[in-house]
Amino acid sequence: MSMVQFPSPQENLLPEDIILVESATNSQDATVLDRIKGSLVGLAVGDAVGASVEFRPRDYLVANPVHDMMSGGTWGLKAGKWTDDTSMALCLASSLITHKGFNPYDQMVRYKWWYKDGYLSSTGYCFDIGKATRDSLEEFQRRQNQLKKLFKCRTQSDVDQIPFDRIKAIGFDINCSQSGAAGNGALMRLNPVPLFFYRKPSQAVDLSGASARLTHGDEVAVDACRYYGALIVAAILGESKGDLLSDQFCQIHMSWFNSQKLDSDILRVAAGSFKKRRGYDDGIRGKGHVVTSLEAALWAFWSTNNFKEGVLNVINLGDDTDTTAAIYGQLAGAYYGYDKIPNDWKDKLYANKLIVCIAEWLQVLGQPDTQPVQRQRTSRNVSAIQQTTNHIDVNLQSSREFKSMISENLQQNHHEKSSKTVPRYPRSGILIQ
Repeated sequence: MSMVQFPSPQENLLPEDIILVESATNSQDATVLDRIKGSLVGLAVGDAVGASVEFRPRDYLVANPVHDMMSGGTWGLKAGKWTDDTSMALCLASSLITHKGFNPYDQMVRYKWWYKDGYLSSTGYCFDIGKATRDSLEEFQRRQNQLKKLFKCRTQSDVDQIPFDRIKAIGFDINCSQSGAAGNGALMRLNPVPLFFYRKPSQAVDLSGASARLTHGDEVAVDACRYYGALIVAAILGESKGDLLSDQFCQIHMSWFNSQKLDSDILRVAAGSFKKRRGYDDGIRGKGHVVTSLEAALWAFWSTNNFKEGVLNVINLGDDTDTTAAIYGQLAGAYYGYDKIPNDWKDKLYANKLIVCIAEWLQVLGQPDTQPVQRQRTSRNVSAIQQTTNHIDVNLQSSREFKSMISENLQQNHHEKSSKTVPRYPRSGILIQ
């Protein structure tokens, strides 16, 4: 099957220049496809509408409320361009599509490409990154340097293309989060996972958590993604808004969570802590902690009856406007569907055809059963790696050697950071997520 081909970071292709390959959508359920497209486009639209006022406080937005998708603001973007939320979601989606399954090493590689090379960025470079995400990617690169030595790779590209099963065999820890990382940076990029695995809800929920743990290791961040992944799956499968927002949702869908209880803060949200009639005046905030962001997105979904009104309401809370709107857009887009997102916003959305194409491929390639992690596509470089690694005895001694190298590296670079408070640095574009 000929499918969309994502460029290498060295090609420096902007998203709008990627060649699109249409999927066989005529064989798919049209209603489900509309919801999947709605979810991915909803994320990007929310991000783009919120981008023009990112970091603006509530008082500013009371005086200057957002009514439409606009240019300018924090990053000086043209109307319709998006930030890190969408870029990272597209990196995740591109990995799922390329490997036809969940490959966490490749996901981190693609996030690194975005961070370092502007891969799948609307501007061609990374201009907005959360602190927890940045710290995780820096740690990932340090660990990759150890892989480079162990596998005798000649280039960074060789390291990026090492098959995941070889990495697993030596005990490589792919989860690179700092202690206590509980920002919203994993939740904002989540939906490609439930969109790909929606046919098997328990797998979708489990892998939603695994996708978060790569960069945000606090259990509350992981469980926020598990819960929200379950909501997105339920919306794709056509459950009513009342069922989605029911305080019994987790109990009704207990089998989806594989008997793994959610964090108490997430259970409190699931029980309805977001159902505040007066919104901001009742404590709903657009801040960067994952619980606060989750509450804000669900409040906007619960308190409105259409996609546009919810986006504007969550943005006008202020602060982390693009991310809370992107989180809202994932669920609201899945529930209302692609056709109910305002046409003028879809038309203005940067690289809109690519995003729709990616959503269609997520639907086509997603599988109901657990799939083995796909080996990365072979190239002359990969072949060279394999020739080298075939001579390496990947046994217990190699694993101990690698873990020792990592341990020494961690001791040299250890510095604890807490993301329970969320300082902002708008001049540098750094936000703890």
